Amino acid sequence: MDFALTQEQEMLVKSARTFVEEELYPHEEQVERTDQISPEVRARIKKRALEMGFYAPNMPAEVGGAGLDAVTLALLERELGRANLGLQSVVHRPSNILQACVGEQRETYLLPTISGEKIDCFGLTEPEAGSDVRSMKTTAKADGDDFILNGRKHFISHADIADFAVVFAATGEDDTARGKKKRITCFLIDRGTPGFEILKGYDSVSHRGYHNCILEFDECRVHKSQILGELDKGFDVAGDWLGPERLRLATTSVGRAQRAMELALDYAATRKQFGQTIGKFQGIGFKLADMQTRIETAELLTLRTAWKQDQGIARDEDFAMAKVYASEMVGFVTDEALQIFGGMGLMTDLPLERMWRDSRVERIYDGTSEIQRHIISRALLRPLEAR
Repeated sequence: MDFALTQEQEMLVKSARTFVEEELYPHEEQVERTDQISPEVRARIKKRALEMGFYAPNMPAEVGGAGLDAVTLALLERELGRANLGLQSVVHRPSNILQACVGEQRETYLLPTISGEKIDCFGLTEPEAGSDVRSMKTTAKADGDDFILNGRKHFISHADIADFAVVFAATGEDDTARGKKKRITCFLIDRGTPGFEILKGYDSVSHRGYHNCILEFDECRVHKSQILGELDKGFDVAGDWLGPERLRLATTSVGRAQRAMELALDYAATRKQFGQTIGKFQGIGFKLADMQTRIETAELLTLRTAWKQDQGIARDEDFAMAKVYASEMVGFVTDEALQIFGGMGLMTDLPLERMWRDSRVERIYDGTSEIQRHIISRALLRPLEAR
């Protein structure tokens, strides 16, 4: 792996940092206070992101996306990760599984989402089926050329502003040696479809302005042409989404940690106690050393995983290692940064208390830390069990 950035990548990082500082930072205080992003602010950010080529960065150029390779995408998302999630998400990254769209689906869902005319959301998690996706209760029963959906999804990010949802439902089950195994199918369902409601979700301490919602399906009828991928093979497309999404979370965690580190370092170099700057005290200096070491480690791990993705050799455990380490790292770094600031770190005058709150959820969504460790340990043990 070549650790040197290309000239194009260096330019992208610089322009992305400027974009974040000029277009996102100025609105953070208002978003934190109101838990909303105004339509005017949203429109401005989207317009600038489209102009700069940052919108739909994960999508191929041949369908109108930015066409970034995985390493360059990781660099961009690291910079976006420095800002409030609600604001950074206006620079929308469509679900990469939309590339499975065929025929009219491309014109109806894929292309408008890439151009910014539509927004998608991802409906997988349920109240009784978080990490255990196979236990989902949402069903889709065939009725002629239609399917009738019933069930509920929750913790669905930004569904309140989405035009359609990518929804997973059980379409049957098979008997296996380990009991019944549900067959899962993926559907594209438009907002406003009869029997489909998007409801307000739960109040969260993390990521204000970026809302979780509830999707309810009550005798919701959709045509078979709205199946994404193949019938009963929804896990095939879901698997394509999970790895890159976990890497995105890892890279944005690095960006947030870098911002927290900069704040802590500046404070430690200027704040004086007992006649000297506090950074000269071993108790603070060692904190800074540990924080930077973990940030550097997480950055290398995420970029290595992105590089492996570009080479077509990334495995589930690679994404899991990046996600679990980076998400736990940002929790450690923001907590230590807050400790360095002392009481002021908890005040809303600084962004640290928000970054500290926001970092807590990263160890939970897109697969908890425990699930990531299970994926890693299973991959380590599987070859030995086969002997």
